[in-house]
Amino acid sequence: MGGALLTGWIERGASPSDIVVVEPIGPVPPRPGLRVVKSTADIPGEFRPEVVVLAIKPQQMEAALPTVAGYRDAVYLSIAAGRTIASIVGGLGVGAAVIRAMPNTPAAIGRGISVAVANAAVSKSQRSACDAMLAAVGAVEWVEDETLIDAVTAVSGSGPAYVFMLAEVMAEAGVAVGLPASLAERLARATVSGAGELLHRSSEPASALREAVTSPKGTTFAALEVLRAQPSFADLMRRAVAAAAARSRELAG
Repeated sequence: MGGALLTGWIERGASPSDIVVVEPIGPVPPRPGLRVVKSTADIPGEFRPEVVVLAIKPQQMEAALPTVAGYRDAVYLSIAAGRTIASIVGGLGVGAAVIRAMPNTPAAIGRGISVAVANAAVSKSQRSACDAMLAAVGAVEWVEDETLIDAVTAVSGSGPAYVFMLAEVMAEAGVAVGLPASLAERLARATVSGAGELLHRSSEPASALREAVTSPKGTTFAALEVLRAQPSFADLMRRAVAAAAARSRELAG
């Protein structure tokens, strides 16, 4: 996700020379002027960031925060699932300006959506800066209630995996009714991506688009009757989202 954000910022005009990336493990695609270091100890002493982006795994947060706590004039933008603002402030020190955000993987193609919440220490200009950074990779929504971020994580943060699984099982079902595997996969991929683009471009609610495809007593109607049977597709999705939200809360500790 950090890589998707980085790509979005540079493609939308950010100067690579204004960015320092700390990446202890994997390679970072080279970009002229971009500084990549293995450890926060290697950050140039003269570098004073306006925004520190915490694009790390939740389990890494406790160890990482003390190493970047010295940037007292910066706002800290965290995209780590489950980690609360209070826990981040606890690692940085009282008075730290923290924004917690949950983007999703379509950010990699500029079609993500992020939901963010700020603590009281965040200034108007800091909030605007982070809004612009998140907007570089998709839509941005703000909430005042941090507890909503767990539900956001379950719906949009984890949501792309649900869509990818839909394409996967549609292809498997196509094979089961006689399609060659390669054709079934192409049909599933094109259908899921095309339907998503139609939903994106349409002003109609998803329910109206679904109804437009469904002729009374037709083939789609027959399929939807199966998906509505118990346990219904809707019931399974509610359970899946609830499980993801619960896990997000667990990660908060």
